Amino acid sequence: MRGGGRDDEEAAHKLKSMDVDKLENGANGADTPPRPALKYHGWRAMPFIIGNETFEKLGTLGTSANLLVYLTQVFHMRSVDAATLLNGLNGTTSLAPIIGAFLSDAYLGRYLALAIASVASLIGMFLLTMTAGAEGLHPAECGVGEACEKATSGQFAVLFISFAFLVLGSAGIRPCSMPFGADQFDPHTESGKRGINSFFNWYYFTFTSAMLVSATVIIYVQSNVSWPIGLGIPTALMFLACVLFFLGTRLYVRVTPEGSPFTSIVQVFAAAARKRSLKQPKDPKQDLFDPPHTSAIVTKLAHTDQFRCLDKAAIVAGPDEVRSAGGGGPAPANPWRLCSVQQVEEVKCLIRIVPVWSTGIIYYVAVVQQSTYVVLSALQSDRHLGKSFQIPAASFTVFAMLAQTLWIPIYDRLLVPRLRKVTGKDEGLTLLQRQGIGIALSTVAMVMSAIVEDRRRHIALTQPTLGTTITGGAISAMSSLWMVPQLMVLGLSEAFNLISQIEFYYKEIPEHMRSVAGALAFCNLALGNYLSGFLVTIVHRTTGSGSNWLAQDLNKGRLDLFYWMIAGIGIFNIVYFMICAKWYRFKGAAN
Repeated sequence: MRGGGRDDEEAAHKLKSMDVDKLENGANGADTPPRPALKYHGWRAMPFIIGNETFEKLGTLGTSANLLVYLTQVFHMRSVDAATLLNGLNGTTSLAPIIGAFLSDAYLGRYLALAIASVASLIGMFLLTMTAGAEGLHPAECGVGEACEKATSGQFAVLFISFAFLVLGSAGIRPCSMPFGADQFDPHTESGKRGINSFFNWYYFTFTSAMLVSATVIIYVQSNVSWPIGLGIPTALMFLACVLFFLGTRLYVRVTPEGSPFTSIVQVFAAAARKRSLKQPKDPKQDLFDPPHTSAIVTKLAHTDQFRCLDKAAIVAGPDEVRSAGGGGPAPANPWRLCSVQQVEEVKCLIRIVPVWSTGIIYYVAVVQQSTYVVLSALQSDRHLGKSFQIPAASFTVFAMLAQTLWIPIYDRLLVPRLRKVTGKDEGLTLLQRQGIGIALSTVAMVMSAIVEDRRRHIALTQPTLGTTITGGAISAMSSLWMVPQLMVLGLSEAFNLISQIEFYYKEIPEHMRSVAGALAFCNLALGNYLSGFLVTIVHRTTGSGSNWLAQDLNKGRLDLFYWMIAGIGIFNIVYFMICAKWYRFKGAAN
């Protein structure tokens, strides 16, 4: 699939798939007939694409943020079981885009992937709404202090089927929506390039706006008005998203799938495994297959002495392994037996990233708590603003978003110019330094969470309470606003770590593999959710026989100790990250 005259065109296609996605109008190879001229509609297609994105996010984000409350209050699940299930669901939802990106690039194309995913999300939202609206699809309601009926296996089956459709929807929408929008502009014209930049600005604006509206208005309706109505509104919005998407079908430019960069990665490992018995080359410059590099887009990577076992993939074992390409230059006769030095070095780039990437898994354990136990703590705190208004528990994630929104322009406009004078670097702080600061801030946030939770529990046990939750826990008189500082610090940590993490992947991963960068970020989040769920399960089973840290009633548990444990893991992660950062060799650095 790689090699010959297609290397440069495939590399260019993968680079543009991140921000511009190259659309070739001419020849695609020596023997391939020219494609018909493409007609770009640009901004004419944007109302359908951006409208679809806005309504889809409005429909799904608020619902996912409030699922913990839904599972505990409507399906009467224990808080520890609901948190474990939600961690697993979020992890799977974040892992699915990796498969979706591969299928989109290799077989389906972005339009078909988005079409299938949009319909799947609509079906998932409809089934989830039915679990709240149809009496037979959820347990009977119970009052405060009453023994609540458990959900039946049939009711759980419908719930899990709805989750499966939502996961399928995220698999196509997350990796494809942004590149598909960029496909609609001609990357070869100045107006098209400006349109692409404007599209990205509008994309992030609609994404942030949808998150804020979902975390406030929709969650308020779900928590204070009615679950069927609160889930019905997002379902209706998801229906509008599908309608808008399909109405613009005739205007869309559709990129033909041309294979996945994952193939090249597998080829290097396969060739190295087949030649594992060969001796290491004495002179890599002479003994390894290194054809002339002709691409003007993909950076030529020099041979490095790390992971030398992979160099065997580029050893020419015999003259029959090399043939003449269409342009007269050398090419591998079988790309599964012989790879170029460039291919091997590209895989080495990915391997070098893995240790730094793995620190993000531990980092996300702290981040995901804002959608699980922070919500449960808020439910057992005084959430009143004034006498009548009560902040929905799941809406507290807004404060983390607010911190990110406020900090990014402050850092970019005010701090970076001053940091340049101190560090001598254009970006102020390096990407690895910013990631390290984010990890440290997440640990600080967990320490703050432990202190606030200890105070909340102490007040609940020593002072008059404000009532009882549906799950039976007494509501502490401590204001839930005391949790805002920890969430703001957690939001700051995301502004430092998450953004610099993605930028780090994009800059360090070879240009034609940059689609892998998004997959790495989603995989990181997925494994972080799985690890959080694993820790919840281990702690619950270990402490459940005595003083259960994660008791159904948080006043009887020790959630603060759970936070201290995560903070301790965070300290280990800081040290581990510093070691990884010191060991890391940037792309293009000399031996």
